[in-house]
Amino acid sequence: MSDWSAKNPYMTHITENYILNGEGSRKETRHIVFELGDSGLDYKVGDALGVLAENPPHIVDELIAVQGWDPEMTVTTHNGERSLYDALKKDFEVHLANKKFVQSLAEKVVSSGMKISMSIVARTRNESSWSATEDQQAPPSLRPSMPSDDPAAQVEAITSDTKAIEDYLWTRDYIDIMREFDVKYTPEEFFELAARLKPRLYSIASSHDAHPGFVELTVGIVRFEYNGRARGGLCTQFMADEIDTSGAPIGVFMSPTKSFVLPEDKDIDIIMVGPGTGIAPFRAFMEQRVHDGGGGKNWLFFGDQSEKTEFYYKDEIESWIDGGHLYRFTTAWSRDQEEKIYVQHRLKEHGAEIWEWFERGAYFYICGDKTYMAKDVHRALIQIAIDHGGMSEDDATHFIEKTMMREEKRYLRDVY
Repeated sequence: MSDWSAKNPYMTHITENYILNGEGSRKETRHIVFELGDSGLDYKVGDALGVLAENPPHIVDELIAVQGWDPEMTVTTHNGERSLYDALKKDFEVHLANKKFVQSLAEKVVSSGMKISMSIVARTRNESSWSATEDQQAPPSLRPSMPSDDPAAQVEAITSDTKAIEDYLWTRDYIDIMREFDVKYTPEEFFELAARLKPRLYSIASSHDAHPGFVELTVGIVRFEYNGRARGGLCTQFMADEIDTSGAPIGVFMSPTKSFVLPEDKDIDIIMVGPGTGIAPFRAFMEQRVHDGGGGKNWLFFGDQSEKTEFYYKDEIESWIDGGHLYRFTTAWSRDQEEKIYVQHRLKEHGAEIWEWFERGAYFYICGDKTYMAKDVHRALIQIAIDHGGMSEDDATHFIEKTMMREEKRYLRDVY
């Protein structure tokens, strides 16, 4: 068992980092490979890799500039003594503001007595550019106006309830808020309010048997712009831009799963549903199933916006099909036709055969977005049990949620 952990990560480097999307895609999805070297780190398919990221240099520089701090001053954080610059880059989440910080404005604004202009309070998604996950719904509109030009009244309106704070924070980071209210904090005050920097977990997209000494990820890079400033996903941008394949060190550790695992019996059939970057663990599953050489059939449901630009791992998938390893490959390209088609629609179309697989003891796996996709797929499974299992809605729900998920543990999810 390895001693590497979130508090004691293995420092490695990225050996491969390339874009999977075709030309013209609105997305940026990357295949990223880490070398495990002499770490002794091992993993099984279904596990996750923890990655320790750092804040973007331009965000740290802007924060220091807007507060007038000395980047070289020595400070003490939960990670010990270091320069203020290093503390902001490595110890705290400074790319996104939090509720605690917004609530602290009341005391700061009252004590300053300043009058400010809330010129960007009413910014909405339509005034910004945004690049995120497949067909992500629009963010909530922000408060359209403030009650007065009095900063204290404005802060009171923002902090009136949790929803108001969430709406306000949707398009703002610390730098935006500090500029809006012209408030100053000592580094120590800021450290008390900011959240500690946490590692990010990613579903592993490789089998260690197929790629000894390496671990691989499928990562959607999040980039967007608000209030005229570039933003993005903390860890995804760190891996794509700052580290890339430069050889710069990056900390990793394994996060094992106890539940999202292949059946011990290699002759059992499996159905995998992984749209978008949700394909990651199923690339690993397929590599492992090919390596193990069992007799179980493999059925993969995959989808994204367009076959031309989001057909990730096309060559590998076609080789599995040609080699007889992938029994069936069902796609759902949401924007390749007038009507949007998603994986849940494909599941219903193949409901009769899926039910036959369930009756033979097949395992069902899903990976990806839990807010919309996973719920839609879950509902589709219940409908399949109704339509093809002859069950009432109550019985179908019990079968999917109790029998398959809890008792037999053959409906397994890795959703986020």
